[in-house]
Amino acid sequence: MKLDDLVIPDTAACATAREVASAYCSPALLNHSARAYLWAAAYGTSQGIAFDAELLYVAAMFHDIGLVREFDSHTVAFDEAGGHVAWVFAAGAGWPAARRTRLAEVIVRHMWDQVDVADDPEGHLLERSTSLDISGRNVDDFTAAFRGEVLARHPRLGLGDEFVSCFREQAQRKPDSSAAAAMRNGIAARIAANPLDA
Repeated sequence: MKLDDLVIPDTAACATAREVASAYCSPALLNHSARAYLWAAAYGTSQGIAFDAELLYVAAMFHDIGLVREFDSHTVAFDEAGGHVAWVFAAGAGWPAARRTRLAEVIVRHMWDQVDVADDPEGHLLERSTSLDISGRNVDDFTAAFRGEVLARHPRLGLGDEFVSCFREQAQRKPDSSAAAAMRNGIAARIAANPLDA
């Protein structure tokens, strides 16, 4: 598989989601969001998993938006906050209510340990791709050549340190959140050992 074989849907929602993410995310977080889609789409394609590419792309662009200062909620976890932001975005994009709810579900579920592909293919793919990009889980899903191609186009730019800092701060303020659970479960060590940063 080549990177250029993967298609980003040519829809207004995808273009605008990228515009919003570019306006609010750091360069490292924006590149992470782009890679999250690419790893997910590549894995889904290679495994024959049927998925809604527009839904997956918009979810990838917004899955960490709750970590940025402007959308950081002091009452809910960053993944839940991101789901709410995405729901509002999708309403503005004219998506029907059921599709907005699916978008929010995919974003929240990316922090689950596992998402059943039969129940939620987009949630499964985003959970798997973000785990790969943040901590290197299932890195062997892709050849070294493909990984190199993705990283050359969307470099990591110190994502690991930025992400640990974000999660540590989230965990301190919201001890019952998904970020706090991840910190308790050793995500900082896994990020430090991510082979994508080697």
